[in-house]
Amino acid sequence: MRTHPLLRPVVALLATWASLSAAPAESWRAGAAREEITPPAGLWMTGYAVRTRPAEGTAQPLWVKALALADPAGNRGVLLTLDLCGISREISDRVAAEIGRRHGLPRSAVMTNVSHTHCSPAMPGIITGLRILPPDGEQKSAAYVRALEEKMIRAADAALAALAPATLAWAEDEAHFGYNRRENPATDVPGQRAAGKLKGPFDPRVPVLAVRTTDGALKALLVSYACHNTTLQFYQWHGDYAGSAQVELEKRHPGATVLFAAGCGADANPAPRGTVELADQHGRALADAADRALAKPMTPIAGRFASALEDITLNFARRPTEEQLRTAREKEQPNKEMHQAWAAAVTEKFRSHGDAALRHTYPIQAWKLGALSWVALGGEVVVDYTFRLRHELGENLWVFGYSTDVMAYIPSERVLKEGRYEGDTSMVPYGQPSAWAPGLEEAIIGKTRELVTRTRSPK
Repeated sequence: MRTHPLLRPVVALLATWASLSAAPAESWRAGAAREEITPPAGLWMTGYAVRTRPAEGTAQPLWVKALALADPAGNRGVLLTLDLCGISREISDRVAAEIGRRHGLPRSAVMTNVSHTHCSPAMPGIITGLRILPPDGEQKSAAYVRALEEKMIRAADAALAALAPATLAWAEDEAHFGYNRRENPATDVPGQRAAGKLKGPFDPRVPVLAVRTTDGALKALLVSYACHNTTLQFYQWHGDYAGSAQVELEKRHPGATVLFAAGCGADANPAPRGTVELADQHGRALADAADRALAKPMTPIAGRFASALEDITLNFARRPTEEQLRTAREKEQPNKEMHQAWAAAVTEKFRSHGDAALRHTYPIQAWKLGALSWVALGGEVVVDYTFRLRHELGENLWVFGYSTDVMAYIPSERVLKEGRYEGDTSMVPYGQPSAWAPGLEEAIIGKTRELVTRTRSPK
């Protein structure tokens, strides 16, 4: 049957409308967006106790980026990644609550991860034992947080508004500029690496999630790596190697939004360190690994999206004595300002919360993307958790640290018993009463196993 010439435009329009309306029912959809979160010069920086003055300027912009995903049934989730050292539970929850209110998402469907760059601003409630800020520093930090939350919400709004049919696929490669810092003195790393004799557990894997438009163009790329983002220690805002990797990949793939999610790298450092050139070098190495993963046969994502988030209670080992607090306030010692800040933070916690300050509400989040699972753990998580969880739950599992609430280091039982910085003394800059009590690994693994199993179960 022939179509009358006058009706052909109408028929074509109806066919286009039908194909577009059918596409979301048959495929995943995705959207990406970003907002710049670079502070002005003059805010205090976080991450290092040795810094004695505010930031002086910007060497690389900082960003919050949002990736929104929706499965064929319309179940949606939003991942927010930020070029920040830490984030508090209060910020994560306020932002997620507003996104949920605007878009009808459950709390578990909003995931937040920070890159842990140490060239980012100090913020209230985060790493509170590092330094007592002057009053104007506290005011500027509080103002920054208010603006940050608005930008996080705007990025999520824009990503959800941009949802469009897409294909999702994942693969992994490796990068080897990181190393286990507990087992290898920094001065020995070049020689040990050259000889293939680096010690200790380390995860070189670089998981990537590629989001492509229906015509095959790369729309978004999520890259993860389990290593401290600490190449730099100067007085400039900078995303460190993770920021440089995102910049490099966006140059290589014009039009794509590249996001970075930090893995469980609390006991890993990049090497060598110290200059912007080295941060760029590590960024290129990470970008190369991501491109190698993109060139491999990738595993497509089909099926449904599911999410879960629950809290467990972790306990601190002990309450500090008044003598310990007095010594921290008064003793002349290296990083005296940090110990004074720790004493002030701990004193305030017990004044406000009493013995409840010896407990912490710890968040664990799980996402299912078809046959791929993500786990987002709070705090600075050591690599033991990744190895154990992937052994128990399968290699189609990515484990992120630095998510939802960065309140302290999260050692495994092995690292807790060994002590040293990741197992004990890091609690000082974090403003926590003491090391964790034994038993945290089994509590975290048990709840994680439960949430991953629940999200994988068919409904």
